[in-house]
Amino acid sequence: MTAPPVAVSCGEPAGIGPELAARAWQALGATRPFFLIGDPGHLPPGTPTTEIDAPEEAAEASRHGLPVLRLPFPAPARPGRPDPANAAAVIEAIALGVRLVRGGRARALCTLPIQKSVLAEGAGFAFPGHTEYLAALGEVDCVAMMLVSPELRVVPATIHIPLSEVPRALTPEVLESAIRLTHDGLMRLFGIAHPRIAVTGLNPHAGEAGRMGREEIAWISPLLERLREEGLDLSGPRPADTMFHAAARAGYDAAVAMYHDQALIPIKTLDFDRGVNLTLGLPFLRTSPDHGTALDIAGTGRANPASTLAALDLAWRLSGGAA
Repeated sequence: MTAPPVAVSCGEPAGIGPELAARAWQALGATRPFFLIGDPGHLPPGTPTTEIDAPEEAAEASRHGLPVLRLPFPAPARPGRPDPANAAAVIEAIALGVRLVRGGRARALCTLPIQKSVLAEGAGFAFPGHTEYLAALGEVDCVAMMLVSPELRVVPATIHIPLSEVPRALTPEVLESAIRLTHDGLMRLFGIAHPRIAVTGLNPHAGEAGRMGREEIAWISPLLERLREEGLDLSGPRPADTMFHAAARAGYDAAVAMYHDQALIPIKTLDFDRGVNLTLGLPFLRTSPDHGTALDIAGTGRANPASTLAALDLAWRLSGGAA
C-alpha cells in the first residue's frame, strides 16, 4: 500500500511559494511524494503539473508533474504584489491541509510562507503567525517552534512579540512548557531516549550573579533545578553568547532560548539555507521552510529551495518515511 504523501499548503501566491513548490518537485520527483494545495494557475509558467482529486493519487501523479489538489483562488498571482482578495483561500489551504493530515490522508503538513499583514487585511486573520493558527486548528493550548538544521535544534520560549514585552510574557509556566515540549519532541520525533537540553539565560552573561538582571536567580534557576529533580537533563541558565559555538553544541541535543532572536540568529547564521521550522505540541506533524515570502525576489527565479527541500525531507523522515 502506498504511504501517504506530504500535504503542502501554497502560502502567499505573490511570494516565492509557487516557485519553491515547482523547484521542490523538480528536485524530488516521486522520491518524496507531496502535493500542493492551491491554484495551479499561480505556478510559474511551464511548470509540469498533474491535477489530482485526492491525496491518494499524488504518488503516481508525481512521476509526471507536480501534483496539485486544486483550490480555486479569486485573483491571479502577481509576483511581489499580494492581493487581499486571495487571503481567505490562503487560510483555507492551511486548514484543508490540517484536515487531510488529521484524517490520515497525508503524512504531514509542510506550509509555504504566508504574508500575515495581507491575511489580516483581506480576511481578518487574527493570529500572529502560522504557529498560533495551527495550534487553534489542532485545539491545543501549548505549542513551541523548534528550528532544526544539521548543526542545531533550538526552541524560543516566546515567539512573535516585541522585545519590550518579553520580560512580562516569559513566565515560569511559559518556560516550563517550552522545555517539556522540547524534551517530548526530542524523544518522540527524533528518537533520543535521554535528551540533553541547554537553556539560555534571559540577561547578558545569564545575569552575572544578579549584576545584569535577577530573573536567573529569582526563578529561572529554581525552575531548572525542579525539573532536574524530575529527571530532565538540563544545563543552564547559560550565557547565550557562549552557547552556540561548535564545542558547546556538542554537549546538548537542543537549546531552549528565551526569545525569538536569541534562538533564530544562531541557527540562521550557522545554516541560513537549510533551517526548518518544526511545530512541537500539535496533534499532527508540521514543518515549514525557515524564511518568509521574499516578495522582493518573487517571480525572478532566484528563490533558493534548500529550506523547502529540507522541510519536506524532515516531514517525510519524522513521519516514518525512509531516511
